[in-house]
Amino acid sequence: MSDSRAANDGEITHEGGTVNDGTVNNGGAAHDGRAAVSEVVNVGREQVHVVEEGPADGPPLLLSSGLGGAWFDWRPSADLLRDRNRVIAFDRPGLGLSPAAIAAPTLRREADVLAALAERAGRPVIAVAHSMAGFHAEALARLRPDLVRGLVLVDPSYEPHPHELVRFAAAATPLATAAGVLLGATRLARVLGPIGRRAVLKHTSRRDEPVPDAVVRSVYGRGTVLGTVIAEDLAYREQAVDLARLRERRPFPAVPLVVLTALGDVKGEAKRREWSEGHARLARMTPYGSQVDLPDARHMVQLDRPDAVADAVAKVLRAEETV
Repeated sequence: MSDSRAANDGEITHEGGTVNDGTVNNGGAAHDGRAAVSEVVNVGREQVHVVEEGPADGPPLLLSSGLGGAWFDWRPSADLLRDRNRVIAFDRPGLGLSPAAIAAPTLRREADVLAALAERAGRPVIAVAHSMAGFHAEALARLRPDLVRGLVLVDPSYEPHPHELVRFAAAATPLATAAGVLLGATRLARVLGPIGRRAVLKHTSRRDEPVPDAVVRSVYGRGTVLGTVIAEDLAYREQAVDLARLRERRPFPAVPLVVLTALGDVKGEAKRREWSEGHARLARMTPYGSQVDLPDARHMVQLDRPDAVADAVAKVLRAEETV
């Protein structure tokens, strides 16, 4: 199978609306309110892999992973959320089981992807965004407040003074893509990708992978995914700058917001205080905002403290009633 599509080597299935990540496999059955449904959907020029579960009439939650993440990062959190909520996890273009991206990963592209998925949900969503995806969720709220009923930012990226000397991410994206193609063609991706994922998770979570190793290999063994991770990393600084400029032009809507702050992997009391204070500033973007410190959780809060994510969603829903 081409590297620009989901790998299927007997380890993972993504065909005809099914996904088997070791926890869900509905065999393509209709969405019954509990089983997960997987599909690749069009979002403008791009295509993204979406996994949806929970009652169709439940409050829609749009779950967006951090840099280089995959839909299964949310597995423990989704398990706690799916009984009462319509849980929609997705892979950004080129990540997870999504086809290769058409456009470079800019802030506007990511906000447009979120907007298209929110429109597909049929009503305003609660955006639940981890790390770098916090940029994207905030941009969505500022650009399309009609599509957002609340936000949960899960240890979001925070840059108090973003700056850039030269914008090169768009020009470098084809090189990142080519590197991914080369890694896939030489089969090095199958070795380097899973090793890199394990190394990152070792420092950002106290838990093991939420899915079988075969699933992790089938995703992070794709050259497309590795090239996209490089491209997202190159785009990080520019997205931070673009968000700072957007803040000057577009107000943040008066919607409920909860910011979860992981402190378990922040070294030194001064750094912990600085990180927490930065997140408190994000919470103050709206009069209905709050911030929660999680002293023992590492960066992958959705793995370490899925209960905190579920509590934050419930808090947003309760606060929405008073807005």
